[in-house]
Amino acid sequence: MSDQQLTGAQIMCEALIREGVEVMFGIPGGAIMPFYFAMWDYRDRLRHVLCRHEQGAGHAAEGYARATGKVGVCIGTSGPGATNLVTAIADAMMDSTPLVAITGQVASSVLGKDAFQETDIAGITMPITKHNYLVKDIEDLPRVFKEAFHIAATGRPGPVLIDITKDAQQARMVPNWDVRLSLPGYRPTYQGNRKQIREALKLLLGAKKPLIMAGNGVIMSGAHSELRTLAERTGIPVITTLHGIGSFPEEHPLSIGMPGMHGWVHVNRAIQECDVLFNIGGRFDDRVTGKASTFAPNAKVIHVDIDPSEIGKNVKVTVPIVGDARNVMTAILEELPDKEGLADLHGNTNNWMEHIREMQSKHQHKQQYVARPDTPMYLPPHDVYAILTRILNERGSYRVVTDVGQHQMWAAQLLDWHRPRTHMTSGGAGTMGFAVPAAMGAAIACPDETVWAVCGDGGFQMTNQEIATIVQEGLKNVKIAVINNGYLGMVRQWQELFENKRYSGTPLSGPNFVKLAEAYGIKGIAVEHTSMVETAIQEAYDHDGPVLIDFRVEREVNVFPMVPQGKSIGDMITEAPIIEPANPNVSIVKNPEPEAV
Repeated sequence: MSDQQLTGAQIMCEALIREGVEVMFGIPGGAIMPFYFAMWDYRDRLRHVLCRHEQGAGHAAEGYARATGKVGVCIGTSGPGATNLVTAIADAMMDSTPLVAITGQVASSVLGKDAFQETDIAGITMPITKHNYLVKDIEDLPRVFKEAFHIAATGRPGPVLIDITKDAQQARMVPNWDVRLSLPGYRPTYQGNRKQIREALKLLLGAKKPLIMAGNGVIMSGAHSELRTLAERTGIPVITTLHGIGSFPEEHPLSIGMPGMHGWVHVNRAIQECDVLFNIGGRFDDRVTGKASTFAPNAKVIHVDIDPSEIGKNVKVTVPIVGDARNVMTAILEELPDKEGLADLHGNTNNWMEHIREMQSKHQHKQQYVARPDTPMYLPPHDVYAILTRILNERGSYRVVTDVGQHQMWAAQLLDWHRPRTHMTSGGAGTMGFAVPAAMGAAIACPDETVWAVCGDGGFQMTNQEIATIVQEGLKNVKIAVINNGYLGMVRQWQELFENKRYSGTPLSGPNFVKLAEAYGIKGIAVEHTSMVETAIQEAYDHDGPVLIDFRVEREVNVFPMVPQGKSIGDMITEAPIIEPANPNVSIVKNPEPEAV
């Protein structure tokens, strides 16, 4: 086809194939119709998944990208189709997910004239994309697609938008694929500065209480093996951020857990006591640091990040290293002394780990269950997670995609995480409605694994229409667990703890989720008591198709530990608020003050 004229839409399809794209998620409309017309001839090479909402298409592309490390692709038409993608694009930007969003635009002859379904999507998304394009000339298409995928996947990954006018899609030309990337100013640094690496190593070797903090960058760079080697050779304990979960196996003796707002007390204590904090691939998000000025007050901080703008942005850094996490850790491993040269460090880290485990045994949180006389607690949510994690481990080959809220934090705390890319969630943006479509994208990427979407009843009701897409695509490996407490649970928790139980706008009704599942053509199971949990999960596994389990949990259970907003991670709430029981035989949990750490 080298000398054959193609339409712009055909060039778009050819460009996607050249970039290794196999799956796209989208919804057609007027301004993108030429692309869909051309797509028919490529249907044996480009799989298109027809979603029910463009936000769902964007999250599905994110789930596909997060599961594979490849660039996810989503598609929308102009106007509302494009603006419906904005939430997913913003989510991808916050969580460094490689994504290319393709949108149709009105014909260039009517641009700027408020034509039907015209919206300046390039202008709207400028703050939430790594880069974006408005293509009005067919000749720009081969270059733009090549640049867009390169930008999305390299450096710190993220979303790129390509907005293409309808006439550019309809025009014809012989494409020139021999285009070279010319991106002045875009030169990501992959190799860390050796001098800085040696300075970092000097700090680590001299530390008495060092910590490694592993973030999302470890997973994106594929550095989990190097991380494990570094931890084992040095004996340094490892903490994993919300997006770093899976980068270091939690059953490993050097793993101590998750830090931050809903991290464990002993982990936050360790951060506040450590003398060297080695953060690799994390951006010191406020949910990790709490009040940044009080974070790790005794530590010299080493920060490795491929994005130089993140270093020093939130936390003062002693040794900055710009580079790819895997390359930097490989360089550190090359510089490490032999076993004899690490003897002193191992002596220090052994004592330090013993101290951390003592703190853990004292402070490891056990949720307090207090039954209300008028609402007997038949199904504590923690029982669901305890049984789910046991069965996940027994069955193996699982991935879990969580939505946003209490259920998300319980999953991070209470499920077992062994491998990278098995835990997927919306972190930076905190997007309710993420889980079901993202699980669909992950399920397409990983057809031989069981993908669990763990949702709250609030987030589930935002994008549950994508169950229809799951059915239409014949996906049998998606299982949905709705942790249904009849509230927007995390907001209600804050209202309970900090707003005198003024439950404004948080009590939440919903349909019968089992009947809703059946209406979509999938199996639905209702669970109202702990005794029913295991049977339901096993039944979901054994059923040859998608399953929804409605776990009707106790309504007012809170996520603890918790750092109140604006407080130091040294100030943690570890107990339930005061409950005034009508029955004097029911114990009262005192209203807690934050525990000084």
